[in-house]
Amino acid sequence: MKNMKTLSVAIVLILSLVLAACGSNNNGGNGGNAAGDATGGATGNTSGETAANGGSDKKVKLTIYSTVNDQALKDYYVEIANAYTKENPNVTFEFQNPGNDYENILRMKMAANDLPDIFDTHGWAINRYGEYLEDLSGQPWVGDIADSMKPIITDEAGKVYVLPLNAAKDGITYQKDVLEKYGIEVPKTIDELIAAGEKIKKDSNGEVAPFYFSGPDAASMAQFFDYFGTSLLISPKENSAQQLLDGTFDWNKWTPLAAKFKEMYDKGLMNEDVLTSRESDRPRLFAEGKIAFVFGGPGFIQDAQKINPEVGVGIMPVPAFFPDDQPTFSGGERFTMGVFKDGKNKDIAIDVVNFFAKPEYLKRISELSGTPTAMNGITPDLGIYTEFYDKYKDIRVFPYFDRVYLPGGMWDVMQTTSAEILGGTLSPEESSNVYKENYERLRSQQK
Repeated sequence: MKNMKTLSVAIVLILSLVLAACGSNNNGGNGGNAAGDATGGATGNTSGETAANGGSDKKVKLTIYSTVNDQALKDYYVEIANAYTKENPNVTFEFQNPGNDYENILRMKMAANDLPDIFDTHGWAINRYGEYLEDLSGQPWVGDIADSMKPIITDEAGKVYVLPLNAAKDGITYQKDVLEKYGIEVPKTIDELIAAGEKIKKDSNGEVAPFYFSGPDAASMAQFFDYFGTSLLISPKENSAQQLLDGTFDWNKWTPLAAKFKEMYDKGLMNEDVLTSRESDRPRLFAEGKIAFVFGGPGFIQDAQKINPEVGVGIMPVPAFFPDDQPTFSGGERFTMGVFKDGKNKDIAIDVVNFFAKPEYLKRISELSGTPTAMNGITPDLGIYTEFYDKYKDIRVFPYFDRVYLPGGMWDVMQTTSAEILGGTLSPEESSNVYKENYERLRSQQK
């Protein structure tokens, strides 16, 4: 046994020497994920002196967390990161796109004060993440922030919390060819939307699912509630905005929205595999004309066009819940980059954010996501989307419902209750009680 222990120690020492030698090799990497990998990692050479890390030979791997789900945009982030590494060979990247777990993961990281070097604030730059973010007000791109975006990411003292990579003006993406084939006008109310779904299902003999949702990727269902929360409670002249803000809201008023969602399911207007389908299935189904309406922006269309370059795409505002109201868009932050103020490589992280802020990169990010830019002086070619943004230029844009009227943590509730309604474990009335309990619990925690 003694000889075995001696041999083990010797092996460890030898391996340590080999690894140390490899680490000093000018052609070596730092173990980052390969560019274009499904995890979104970006690597490059890690040798040489670089302005980004003060001319030292220190190798740095920055972690970037993002809420981006669409593959084309994930790949473009990696492309930009690789361009940075080419200029700064000692700096490489690890990308994380946790999907539905994003909020929970960052909440745990906030509790430990151990956030990623750079992270997406997904609509909560000031209210949730503000105390953890470095002030970016001195960066060269700040003067170009659009007036509509400034109050969303800047406080009264002038602190700029994030780089806005694009702006949200979100509604429903629809399969234009499907609507034209079955003679469907763009719905203006939720009842018209459901009626359109019934016609599509009937006339297609069930070959086309009017509405696409994913149970495992439940954000698609929460998005429905977030959109129509505005249509139900905020956009009408007689609204519940103040009651939601001061904690006196009667959650029985939420039940009609849950009932509409259940109605869509009971009538078979959702994809049959709604409880098992993945968001990764969406581009193919859209490209093949198997689904009609998607509750979200057109970021996934790049992937659909790889399957069917001629696929017809339309963008529409969210229909009104009441006949005497008007449709709306949801707006505010879309994708952002904030810098963790206590990060070990904060200066390099700021330099990376400034690199992403190059006009040509922001232009392409807007184009890939099919959304407007958040910066002045940039004119993205939104191609097929331009006609719709022009057509609906006068439609009211409201902040995302949950970002203003719900306490942090309610997004998870929106996801789980949506799935439970479809699974039959919660009735619409019971789901409203769940909302009420969690709204009050989370609100009390944030006082």
